[in-house]
Order: sequence, then structure tokens, then C-alpha cells
Amino acid sequence: MSVDLKLKTWTAAEIAKATGGRLELYGGAGEDEVVRAVAIDSREAGKGVLFAAIKGQKADGNTFIPQALSAGSSCFLCQFVPDEAKESGVPFAAILVEDTVASLGSLASYHRTFTKAKFVAVTGSVGKTTTKEFIYAVASAAFRTHKTQGNYNSVIGMPLTIFGIAPEDEVVVLEMGMSALGEIETMSKIARPDIAVVTNIGTSHLASLGTRENICRAKMEIRLGQPEDGVLLLNADEPLLVAEAERLPKKPKLMSVYNHTGDFRAVNIRQKVDGLVYDLIYANKAVTNVEIPALGKHNVYNSLAAYAVGTFLGMTDDQIRRGLKLFVGADRRQKIYDVGGITVIDDCYNASPESMRAAIDVLVSMAAKKNARPAALLGDMLELGEYSRLMHDQVGQYAAQMQIQKLFCFGMMADIVAEAAIKKGIRAENVFVSLDTRDAQGMADMILGALSPGDILLVKASRAIAAERVIECMKKRKVRKKRG
Repeated sequence: MSVDLKLKTWTAAEIAKATGGRLELYGGAGEDEVVRAVAIDSREAGKGVLFAAIKGQKADGNTFIPQALSAGSSCFLCQFVPDEAKESGVPFAAILVEDTVASLGSLASYHRTFTKAKFVAVTGSVGKTTTKEFIYAVASAAFRTHKTQGNYNSVIGMPLTIFGIAPEDEVVVLEMGMSALGEIETMSKIARPDIAVVTNIGTSHLASLGTRENICRAKMEIRLGQPEDGVLLLNADEPLLVAEAERLPKKPKLMSVYNHTGDFRAVNIRQKVDGLVYDLIYANKAVTNVEIPALGKHNVYNSLAAYAVGTFLGMTDDQIRRGLKLFVGADRRQKIYDVGGITVIDDCYNASPESMRAAIDVLVSMAAKKNARPAALLGDMLELGEYSRLMHDQVGQYAAQMQIQKLFCFGMMADIVAEAAIKKGIRAENVFVSLDTRDAQGMADMILGALSPGDILLVKASRAIAAERVIECMKKRKVRKKRG
């Protein structure tokens, strides 16, 4: 991803000062070399583009500096300069640093000082991307708003989001993900969020962090970069977050559906065919009939966070309501298609035990509204460590408990999900298993052979499973049948 610098351009000397790096000049280049964009992929290098050379697990970006130089880049943030580049005779500037990723963060922290925009940061085990999109929709109803694109929510991606801020932007909404303790703290100290939101604490990352308590600690790092007058919003229906709130010297704001102590409480939740309606209690008043174009109680929490952020930004209730109606879900999150008369809910972006149950709830609710038969393709959930077998077993049990009529289990853990579902009551002939995720067409054929027009199918799995391939195979098979 190459990001254009809209707030201001940099010089090589300026980059060296902001990162604490050592500036080296080659081929007669000057320290006033101007940078107008940033790239972390040498294939996106070019004139005026700073190539930040990152050493990864599979490749070392520093070794691609000669290619970036040939493509036109003349300024590099790197850990070393290959001899091929030094001996090329082409003028360029190199800023030598110990850690390119950390220096990219320092550069983003410096760049952030040139905007007066309010910064909103979102993290959580489940729902952070959807919450970010809800907050973006709300803020956009009153302010020029910039947001994290795609999955640029890491210690590398978030700085790139900050580099893309425009002078006219008034609100910046950042998503913060993590895989280890300390990463969200790093991002928070770079972004210095005026408003920070923790959506929930789930079981994703148990493989790396071991316990939900450690996951909570990691998510709560989001407050560590906040200014003294910053606002922290927590989910009051999560006991771990409530316990953290009680320990903090400054009382955070709380949102809830069940906990009556929440500062923002959603009550009287009703489902429509294409969304939800609820009433909201906050600041000693009631706001009735808040509408959102999304299904599932989990989206009440996501929109509730956005409503609260809107109030923190000084928006009126009417502005916030209008913003909520503008919400558009991120790609692969509850997209609905018709495939040969079968309604398919594409929720393939990612999966955890919590989001699996929430998606099954949406499926069953939709099926009840349409008097349709609910079916589900449930793929592997990753990063669960030693708890993986247990949690796949529990998902299979939940599918049976919620009376899924046809269950398609996809991945290495498919037999565990299937066995649990059968033991809990789904008839064996209605459970289908494929351990080979490479065979998307085989799974698609199983589904098309078992389902009928009018059925509703949920497709959900962790991102690495790429379960959307099954949907594409289903579509192609139906197209071929029509042509035949």
C-alpha cells in the first residue's frame, strides 16, 4: 500500500530527526530530498515515495532497496543499504534506524502533530471493525472523517492510516488490533486518541496470550496514550472490563444492554426484516426508536458505541440517528446473496467462538422471520491454542441447540464440530464434513445437493479458511446450470 501525504511533505533531514535515524547521502543527494508518499512494498516505489524497508518473517525489505531505487524512489527508511544500491551512482538518501517498524511509528506520531482532528481509537476481541464502521458513519454525518481501511490495524498498518490524513479531516477513526501484549500500547502512544473504545473481551488470541485476563490487559492498553482529558468507553456487560473500570483513577464511560449501570443503555430491542430498532437511555433521557441497518444483538453494542462517540464529539441526537442509518458493513461481514433461491449470509471475514454464536443467532432469527430452514457452513476458528478442540465442540453444540437444520463443517476441526452437533441432536444425515479446505468446489456441491430454494445458509470461518470460495463455487455452479 502506497499512501500519499496530504497534510504535508517531508524532507530526508526531517525524517531523520523525527525517527532519530542516521542520515546517509549517496550519489550527490541532498538532505532536502522531498518525500510526498510512503510505501512498504518496493513494487509501489516511485519518484517522491519513501520506501520503508521492513524485515519480515519471509522476506527482508532492506534487500529490495535496489529495486525501489530503480523504480524511482530516492529516500529510504531502512536498517542497512545493500552494496548494489550504494554502487549504483544514483542519488538517494537513506535514514538508518535499528527498527524500521518502530521508526515508522515515530514518523506517524510526528505526522499526527500537524492535524487538529479528533482521534477515536477502537479495539476489542470481536466487532472492532464493525464498530469502527458505525463510528465512521456517525461522525461522517457532521464531520469530514478519515478511517482505517481494510485490515490496516496493526503497528505497521495504523501509521499508514495516519499518513493518509487530509488537512480538512476533522475526525480520525482508527482500529487497533494486536497479536501480543504491548502492541496496542505502542499504537495508542502514536495516535494519542481523544476517545478510546473497548468493545468486548473474547477468546481470540488465546493461543498467544493464554487467558482472557491477559487479553483484557492487552485491550486496555488503548488508554495508555490518551491525553488527560481523553474519554474511555467500555462494555459494562463484560465483567473483566467492569473490574478494570473500578481500578482506574478516572471513571470511564460505560455502555450496556444488560447492566443497568451503563451510561449508555440500549433497551426494548426489536428486530425488523432488514435491521434493528431499540430505545436508548443516556444522560437522564430516553431516545426512542434508534434504527440501525444491521442484524444481531452484537450490532446493538457496535452501534451503541458509535452513538456514545457521537455524543462525545458534540453531535445532536438527530445527527447521530442520521449517521447510524448510513452504516455500511465491511466486506465479508453479513453480506446477503441469492444463489439459486438459497439466501446466503456471507460472514467470512473472521471467526471466534463469540462471533460464531452471534452469527448463528442472526441466521436463526432471519429464518424465523422468513419461515425458512436455517443451514450453516461453519469453518475452523484459529488462534485458540489449547482451547481449540473445546471451543469447536461448543460451537457444534450451539448449532444443534439453535436447531440448525443442515450443518456443513469445513476444516481441520470439522469432525469435532460435527460430532458435537450430532450428540446434541442434529440428525447425522443432516451433517456434512470436509476436512480439506482446498476443496471449495466439493463443499459447494455438498451444499447445493442438500439445500433447496427458500433455505437460508450462513457461511462463517476464520479469514485464513477463505470460506467465500465456497460461495463463489456455488454461484458458478448455478450459472452453469442456467446456461445448460
